[in-house]
Amino acid sequence: MSMNDPLGDMLTRIRNAQMRGKSTVTTPASKLRAWVLDVLADEGYIRGYERVATGNGQGDLVISLKYFEGTPVIRELKRVSKPGRRVYMGVKDIPSVRNGLGVSIVSTPKGVMSDAAARSANVGGEVLCTVF
Repeated sequence: MSMNDPLGDMLTRIRNAQMRGKSTVTTPASKLRAWVLDVLADEGYIRGYERVATGNGQGDLVISLKYFEGTPVIRELKRVSKPGRRVYMGVKDIPSVRNGLGVSIVSTPKGVMSDAAARSANVGGEVLCTVF
């Protein structure tokens, strides 16, 4: 079965697993998903992730979710740029999430990075999602 929005699917899986209080969630592996998970791990929103081989050759990513005193660390996870409407922004237009308390994840020519890293590298790009 083909999937129109693989990144949106991964974000929805994370939201659903956190609502149920799960410690881990599994999603099919891809480079873009791994890059977004790298940013989430660097910013402290997840404990980490691990690539697991499966029989179909693609593999899975097992994401370890993070909780603080029983509540999920990620309060809000929104997809900004969607397959039907891509959102590109210059370095000066990259949004600040909740006055800097949250993070925008941006796909730039220099790789997938947080909004602060994109500003310091002076590059803009496609705003994939916002996390708070």
